[in-house]
Parts: sequence; structure tokens; C-alpha cells
Amino acid sequence: QVQLVESGGGLVQAGGSLRLSCAASGRTFSSYASSYVMGWFRQAPGKERDFVARIRWSGSSTYYADSVKGRFTIFRDNAKTMVYLQMNSLKPEDTAVYYCAAGAKWSWFDYDYDYWGQGTQVTVSS
Repeated sequence: QVQLVESGGGLVQAGGSLRLSCAASGRTFSSYASSYVMGWFRQAPGKERDFVARIRWSGSSTYYADSVKGRFTIFRDNAKTMVYLQMNSLKPEDTAVYYCAAGAKWSWFDYDYDYWGQGTQVTVSS
């Protein structure tokens, strides 16, 4: 199994920054970490869950949604089995519950991710 636990959400003013963290653990993750793709998704009230960013657990490939490109950065710490989402220049439209996910496919579809965290709320005030 794979366990994912997000943290770092909160309330911030527009233009501010937050860093989300995702702690990955579990026997399956430890055994197959190098094959995983780690993704961040978000879901605003009344809307579908949207892709934000993804990164391979091995290598340097990253990919971002157009809406966050240039403002958000996804990175990882393999030794700590942590994935981060650095969010700068935040906008009110970034307000959502943010989820960390793990899967085997290089994908922006949420159904391609097998494991999910519980989510962390990010609220950006105008």
C-alpha cells in the first residue's frame, strides 16, 4: 500500500506564497518508488478535480497545468520521500482543496492515479 499525507495548506492573501508537502510511505511505495509519478490536483467548491502538476519519482521530468505554469513548482526529496508544491503569486482562483496522488502513468487524468491523500485546504483572499 501507499499512504500519502498532505500538509501546508492555509489562508493567504493574493500575491502570497504557500508550500504544500506530501509525505509518501508504505511498503508498496518503498518497493516501487522509482516507477511512480507524483501528482498534485485541486478541487474548488462545486467544480471537478483538476490537474495541477506532476513529477516523476526518478529523473527530472515535470509538467504543469497552464493555469499555474510559472507560478507553481513541484519538486521532491527522495531521501525524505516527500513531494512539494511551491505556490507563488497566488490568486483567489487558486482557492481549492489540494490533493497529492501517486500513480504509474505520466498522466494528467485523475483516474490514472491509484493513491490519494486526504487533501489540504488552500484559501487565497483578495
